[in-house]
Amino acid sequence: MPSKNVLLSTGLLMLRVAFGCLMMVHGMQKLMGFSEMADKFPDPLGMGSQFSLVAAIGAEVGCSLLLILGLATRLATLPLMFTMVIALVVVHGSDPWKVKELAAAYLCVYLTLLLTGAGNFSLDHLFFGRDRSIEPEPQDAAT
Repeated sequence: MPSKNVLLSTGLLMLRVAFGCLMMVHGMQKLMGFSEMADKFPDPLGMGSQFSLVAAIGAEVGCSLLLILGLATRLATLPLMFTMVIALVVVHGSDPWKVKELAAAYLCVYLTLLLTGAGNFSLDHLFFGRDRSIEPEPQDAAT
């Protein structure tokens, strides 16, 4: 049977790739429809519709690619989490839960990856060494 670290890293790899690809689809749709969306994209922070759209695309495409690769994973989750908080609380704040649910699910996944890191099957692990967040805790010699 594989070790707990192998199973955990496999699970984190699957989570990163799945949600990275799923979110990248949203970002690519925005990128492909940029000219149609630029003037009417929600601007909840007062940055302007066009800049808000560019920021959303940057997070949804760029940070999703980083997640898939497992590169700067914890850092990449921050813009994605921010985007989901804005979607959940501001853009869809008055909408029914059915509309907000997807943003909440993404937010939970990104929070999980922020806390766990990318796992051993990642560029973070390759470039920066062992991910301390998933090492087994030392056993007490008295037990």
